[in-house]
Amino acid sequence: CLGPAFDEPAIVKALEAHGLAFRKHAPDELCREVARLVHDDLIVGWFQGRMEFGPRALGHRSILGNACNPETKEILNLRVKLREEFRPFAPVVTEDALQAYYDQPTPSPYMLYAPRVKTGLEARVPASTHVDGTSRVQTVSKAQDPLFYGLLKEFESLSGVPVLINTSFNIKGEPIVCTPEDAVRCFVGTDID
Repeated sequence: CLGPAFDEPAIVKALEAHGLAFRKHAPDELCREVARLVHDDLIVGWFQGRMEFGPRALGHRSILGNACNPETKEILNLRVKLREEFRPFAPVVTEDALQAYYDQPTPSPYMLYAPRVKTGLEARVPASTHVDGTSRVQTVSKAQDPLFYGLLKEFESLSGVPVLINTSFNIKGEPIVCTPEDAVRCFVGTDID
């Protein structure tokens, strides 16, 4: 996450420019609220801190969904990403739960490995399990990204599963959002909840 960051006034300006209602949350309250929304199968645009540098959304410019719901992949492809329905989505998991869910011996903070989902757990994370039983997994530790980790822990407290769908905050053919204005434009131009 080496890219640009934007302060609260810049974010508020972008929201107000589009006439969007918003509330400010403390970090723990934000994690609880977003976890509840995703647990209720809503799709969330997640914009925080410095932008990722590289080919993957790593929790700073992300669209998040419920990995436990088998319909999440279809919802994201048809309503939000506007791409072919067969295209898979990657999971993000807490680093401490990685080996309980995936055959991956080391952390994967940059979403570079596609290990097998542990036998018998495919049904717990169907939206992120590819047809061959693998997932291109990202791990998050509390030290690395406390806010994103906190969100995963809150989701786990609701669902029993410390895994979310994490895809880049963009639509097909567009670059990942960078600025607050980009994020708001993508949000209002799609069916992100």
